[in-house]
Amino acid sequence: MAKFKVEFNIDKCKGCELCVSFCPKKIIVLDQTITNAKGYHPASITDMDACIGCSTCATMCPDWCINIWKEEA
Repeated sequence: MAKFKVEFNIDKCKGCELCVSFCPKKIIVLDQTITNAKGYHPASITDMDACIGCSTCATMCPDWCINIWKEEA
């Protein structure tokens, strides 16, 4: 099974929750323990191993805050 890496630019994230809403695996949440410089709780992933690398979250993000790539084995 392929492993994927998801990276969020927490400084750009405005907590709009579009990535949360559209993730088919429901593994993205707003991190209530972090507040970025803009005052928002940024998105984060709860289970990286469950990510299927579909890139739906990155596609839906209006601020281009999410990068996804396949990890080399």
